[in-house]
Amino acid sequence: MTGGSMTKAELVEEVSRVSDLTKKHSEVIVDTVFKSIIDALHRGEKIELRGFGSFRLRKREPRKGRNPKTGDKVDVPPKKVPYFKPGKELKELINREPELEAVPTPNDPIPPNALAI
Repeated sequence: MTGGSMTKAELVEEVSRVSDLTKKHSEVIVDTVFKSIIDALHRGEKIELRGFGSFRLRKREPRKGRNPKTGDKVDVPPKKVPYFKPGKELKELINREPELEAVPTPNDPIPPNALAI
């Protein structure tokens, strides 16, 4: 992935590749994780994934809004909005410099098992 966004299908494919499971089994796993998070939020619970982050609900108060098409004022009802707060470890992983793979130079010693056929 290069700078775009990962779709659910790509996530399923990645789970399948890493776990050696079929795409169908991987899709069930991804769907179950998403559904579990949604159900917990619906019950008003907070989800904490150590090293990753937490999901919680934020309550928005009712307010006066404006219809952008007509300019009329409208009442916006109160609502709950899901919110994700990244964990410290996730922030550190995202902000660290990418590790470059070591490229052997002519002066590097050859590992003994590199010549085994």
